[in-house]
Parts: sequence; C-alpha cells; structure tokens
Amino acid sequence: KKYRVTDKDGARYLLRISDAKQYEAKLSEFNMMKMLVSLGIPMCQPIEFGVCDEGVYSIQSWIDGEDAEQVILKYSEVKQYAFGVEAGQILRKIHSIPAPKNQEDWEIYFNRKMDYKIKKYGECPIKYDNGQAFIDYINENRHLLKNRPQVYQHGDYHIGNMMIDRSDKLYVIDFNRNDYGDPWEEFNRIVWCAQKSHLFATGLVNGYFSDNVPPEFWKLLALYISSNALSSVYWAIPFGEDQVNVMLKQVKEILSWYDNMSKDIPTWYKGLMKFNN
Repeated sequence: KKYRVTDKDGARYLLRISDAKQYEAKLSEFNMMKMLVSLGIPMCQPIEFGVCDEGVYSIQSWIDGEDAEQVILKYSEVKQYAFGVEAGQILRKIHSIPAPKNQEDWEIYFNRKMDYKIKKYGECPIKYDNGQAFIDYINENRHLLKNRPQVYQHGDYHIGNMMIDRSDKLYVIDFNRNDYGDPWEEFNRIVWCAQKSHLFATGLVNGYFSDNVPPEFWKLLALYISSNALSSVYWAIPFGEDQVNVMLKQVKEILSWYDNMSKDIPTWYKGLMKFNN
C-alpha cells in the first residue's frame, strides 16, 4: 500500500507498507536505495524503515511531479530525446553496483528461464500470429549469453517508472523489483518507452552507451525482448481480457519493429541524434 503523508510542518512524504513476511526483502531494498542515493541517482530518498501493526513500512521523500509516461509527448522532440539520454545515463550509474560473487552463471540461469517460457507459451491457449519467430530467434542466439557480466538492476526500468517534477527534472521510482543480472537485460522493458516515444527510447540507448552502441547489444536486446514477449500473454491471462489485449497489441508492434525478428535493430531506433539549436 502506498500513501502520501504530511507531517505537522506540512512536509509531504511517501509511505509504503508491505506484508511482514517481506521484512528481509524490503530491508535489503531500503539499504540498496541508500546506496543508490549516495551515487547521485535522482529518486525518492529513503528516510525511515521499520515495523508497524500492518507489516513493514518505509518512509521516502515525496516527488512533486507527474508520471513521465503521461507527459512526455507534451515536450518537444529535442526534450523527449534529452530525457531519454538522461535516463540512459542514470541507468549506467545504477549498473555500477556489481552483483554478489555467488551469483549463478548467467548463461545457465537465463537459458533455463527461456526454456521455461517456451514451454509455458506452448501450453498457453492464446498464441501470437508468428510467435514462432521469437522461439526461432531465441534458439539461434542463445550463445550470446556466454560470459555476460552481472550487476545490480532496477528490475523494471522504463518510462512508466519515472517522474518529471515541476522544474522538468527526471526521477526514477519503484525499486521494488530490484535484482541482479546482465546489465543489457535491463533494457528488455524499453518496449514500453518505444511505444510512448521513439525519441525517448533512442535517447535511453545512446545515453547509456555515450553515443557508442556496440553492435552485439542489439542482438542481445532482441533476444531478451523475444524472451519477454513469449511470457507476456500467459502472464496477462489472470489479469483479464483487457490486459491480454494490451500484450497482444504490444507483441504485434514488436514483430513489426523487428520485421518478424529478421532484423536486429528495431525501426524505432533513430540513430545518433543531432538537433539544430
């Protein structure tokens, strides 16, 4: 549960309450947020953590602004791209935190995950038009997972988890799915950014790589997006028909960007952008 709370002096805060069983996970999340703040990540500041009658709580600073997803198209093309570049630079900082040494080998872990998704998709009563293209792409590119590094991940990094405040400053929110993994896998939700603004998504990639995107990034991104796409429809079924339709529309768009997974670079990517002032 999330609340906006106000103290006696009128200062506002974000109060998050979770089930008591999540104590260890929420304490770890709170401590990681403190580390991220020390790196200069623009985000809710973690202020207090503890136990209450309803479970475990955290108090964080309040961001007075709007969801980036809702307002991004109100900005000029130059500004949409600039916000994307900034989001990429922030993500690069987040990824500067290494994963613990005892992480399972990424290739083994992610192959197992993809195999499970292929199996679940096969059992799913709803199929995509040409969903096989995702399975074929996965099977042809599994070798790319070999020797991938692992870092701390936000876990759900896309425009829907960002805010823009009253002075046009970008913030990242909702670290509750934080995890460890291949830094490039974190881009698998860029689909949500691209659906909203091609320029923001382009800026996110260019900002992360300082305008020097390695060619192998695109193949791995397409692999991770293929894996995500396969699982999205059976994930959506319990949430009802509307959510299923959202995912079916998204998958159709992905197949169009990648020409049925025959291309590595999606059509939404606009290359290195130069704007005339």
